[in-house]
Amino acid sequence: MQCAIGWGLLLAATLAVAQAAEPAAAPAAETPRTLLVMGDSLSAGYGMAADEGWVALLGEDLARNRPGWRVINASISGETSAGGSSRIVPELMRHRPDVVVIALGANDGLRGLPIREMRRNLARMIGASQHVGAGVLLVGMRMPPNLGGDYTGRFEALYRELADFFEVPLLPFLLEPIALDRQAFQDDNLHPTVQAQARLRDHVRAALEPLLDGDRAPPRRDE
Repeated sequence: MQCAIGWGLLLAATLAVAQAAEPAAAPAAETPRTLLVMGDSLSAGYGMAADEGWVALLGEDLARNRPGWRVINASISGETSAGGSSRIVPELMRHRPDVVVIALGANDGLRGLPIREMRRNLARMIGASQHVGAGVLLVGMRMPPNLGGDYTGRFEALYRELADFFEVPLLPFLLEPIALDRQAFQDDNLHPTVQAQARLRDHVRAALEPLLDGDRAPPRRDE
């Protein structure tokens, strides 16, 4: 009961903050539909040209196969969930997206930041996006085992908890297609290479398909 009350208060607070972003009117037939990506360096295309990252490749793919869709990449290298939470309402007001991809948390985990704060930040982003009528794809991450089993377990479970609570689809692990391929990473062993970006694009694209068809809450993707 105490947990349920806590979630209820969190949702109420999220919606109250999101009042600043009024729901977008239904777009006219000729108005492009917008997909907004809120991520970190993994989505910003760290170490490569802007048009080489998976988000840019997704934009090209949608331009070819989903006429009328445009992709806005609001990802920032080094971004934490707190940074995304502070930016979400202005980005929603600026772009009026139909779909929001939230791919944050990696930097929280690598810095060992508190799980409860990450939960609050991501919940605010999801709630604000839903408040303006956007569909949401939550993209998860996993942490290396050297951070400890308790922390890594709670970190991974957090994404599932949020996906269940807000009834949004979940892509459990952004790097899943390349995680075991050392050649798919740059010298820092953290950021994918240019050659790996198409695999990441296809991974995300498959999870996005129901949202692109207009389904705001398709069954979430489990492993």
